[in-house]
Amino acid sequence: MGLTDFLNPVKGFGVSFHQMFQKSETVQYPEVKRPTAPRFHGRHQLNRWPDGLEKCIGCELCAWACPADAIYVEGADNSEEERYSPGERYGRVYQINYLRCILCGLCIEACPTRALTMTNEYELADDSRESLIYTKDMLLAPLREGMEAPPHAMRLGETEEDYYRLGLQPEESAHGASSEGSEHQ
Repeated sequence: MGLTDFLNPVKGFGVSFHQMFQKSETVQYPEVKRPTAPRFHGRHQLNRWPDGLEKCIGCELCAWACPADAIYVEGADNSEEERYSPGERYGRVYQINYLRCILCGLCIEACPTRALTMTNEYELADDSRESLIYTKDMLLAPLREGMEAPPHAMRLGETEEDYYRLGLQPEESAHGASSEGSEHQ
C-alpha cells in the first residue's frame, strides 16, 4: 500500500471539505425571492393578440400532450357577433389542475398558436384543493393598454391569416423597400 492509495480518499473528500468551510448564504424567502431562469417552468398563462382576442383556438392539443392529464379544454365555435379568437373556434372552457400538473412543458410545445406559455411564477401552494384548479379567467394574460376584452370583431385584419402573419410584416416591408430602391437605380 503506497502513499497514493492513502491520499486517494482524502482527495475524494476535497469537495466536501471545501463546502464545509464556505460561508452559507441564507435567503429570507417570503420577503426576498431569488430570480428564476428566463426559461423557468412555472404557472401557465393563456396569451392574447395585441387587440385583446385570445390566441387559444380550442384545439385541445395541449390536453392530449399532457402526460399527467391535468388539462381540460372544451372548444366552441366563434360567431361574427361573439368573437373570442381570430379562428373558427376558441377555448370556451380551459382548466389546469395543478394537483396533477408536473410542469413539464409538453403542452407548450404542442400548442400550434403559442397561446400557452409558462411564467416565472412558482408559488402555487394552497390549503384548498379547489383553488389549485385554475380556470380560464385565472390563466388569461391581463389586458394591456390598447387591448379590448373579447368578444369583439377582428381589428388586426380581415381574416384569420392576417393575425398569423403579423410577425412577417416588418420583414416584408424591409425586403420590399430594399427591392424597390434597387429597381430605381
